[in-house]
Amino acid sequence: MTRVLVPVRYPLSEHSRRTLSEALRVAEERDADLTVLHVNLYHRGSEIRRTDLKRTVEKAFGRIRNARYVVRDGFLVEETILEEIAATSADVVVIGRKQVGRWRRAIRRLVDDPDIETFLREKVDCELITVG
Repeated sequence: MTRVLVPVRYPLSEHSRRTLSEALRVAEERDADLTVLHVNLYHRGSEIRRTDLKRTVEKAFGRIRNARYVVRDGFLVEETILEEIAATSADVVVIGRKQVGRWRRAIRRLVDDPDIETFLREKVDCELITVG
């Protein structure tokens, strides 16, 4: 079965809602499992629980078939997302345009002209969908 991963902020921003909406569309279209991911950043001290994330998403979108809610702790959002992509063997990752900018800055430290999709394809074999 196809696996779709969508990283979101908590509480859901308008941008996260649009990104999640697109991920839901993709998951439904492909009859895929959906993983909704939030990263608790150590330096921000927030402790969002999986049940908080699930409750908030279901309040906004209703109960989602084949959904899994994951909250990971990490120092860098990008690194934690990459780890989750690998751990879940995600086939599709749906991220917001703001997230692409953050990835670009992180990757720019490693290479001169970052192409996020190419970078992700080299690190993990998945499709990347960007939501504006």
